[in-house]
Amino acid sequence: MFRAYADFWNKMFVFNATATRFQYWTAWIINTIVIGLYAYLTHQEQYVVKGVYNMAADSNSMIFVLILILAWVANFTIRARRLHDSNHSNWWLFITIIPFIGNLWLFILLLMPTVKNNRWPVNQSNY
Repeated sequence: MFRAYADFWNKMFVFNATATRFQYWTAWIINTIVIGLYAYLTHQEQYVVKGVYNMAADSNSMIFVLILILAWVANFTIRARRLHDSNHSNWWLFITIIPFIGNLWLFILLLMPTVKNNRWPVNQSNY
């Protein structure tokens, strides 16, 4: 489990590989817990829960923004790798432009099982 999470951060800029369901959902769950705990412990939860976007200019807020940006980039690339694992193009990420239906469709694509394919034969752990 920790190797999958370490691969999530180590392969942050790798698009041309695959990520299994376990690798994707492990990283998603751990990130949700870690970001939620950090937000709660540093009193940044108001920006997550209430949707307030005028953040204070203190160090905790700046660190929180940096963590969110890094997590977003890493999550974007692992979603692309997860789509590759189910033999879909990473262009499917842009389906989220369509309100509600796009997010639902992407969620379904992320739940799809692994398909052996030739387009992306290398898993992120072997990259």
